[in-house]
Amino acid sequence: MMKRLTAAAVAATLGFSALGYAPAVKADEPYWQCVTFARMFSGINIFGDALTWWRQAQDRFRTSARPETGSVLAFQPTSRMNRGHVAVVSEILTDRVIRVTHANWGGSRGRVEENVTVVDVSNRGDWTAVKVWYNPSRALGTSVYPTYGFIHKAPAQPTDGVMMASAPSASGQP
Repeated sequence: MMKRLTAAAVAATLGFSALGYAPAVKADEPYWQCVTFARMFSGINIFGDALTWWRQAQDRFRTSARPETGSVLAFQPTSRMNRGHVAVVSEILTDRVIRVTHANWGGSRGRVEENVTVVDVSNRGDWTAVKVWYNPSRALGTSVYPTYGFIHKAPAQPTDGVMMASAPSASGQP
């Protein structure tokens, strides 16, 4: 009898997964926020709400309108997403289609979604507006999300092409 109940539970779980249903996060599983996940997965050491990442990255990391594997796509805040969102580029498919791995998005609250398709729908092809695959409907979502661009792990380059090195001063030294 126990084997049948276990088999039924597994079948139900697989059935719900096939329908795109994401069960609630279990108490013993981590509840991932997008910023914590993006920081750990990309190695880009920025803290704070996702809406602050672009501004914080300006003097510390290279930023651009072009995706690179491992870079972070920074979403602007909207009325439905008032703290912004960040997602790590996991694959580049074309100049206007990428896949991202991210956490705490849409129907996957607190969970990590891997290799989610994101399409650049901006008029200029500059990634300032995107649509994101929505698994429950098994289609590209209808919402258009504004983005700032991509944050790359490489340090920001000075505009004159000269890099300055610095070392911490010894204690007590001016």
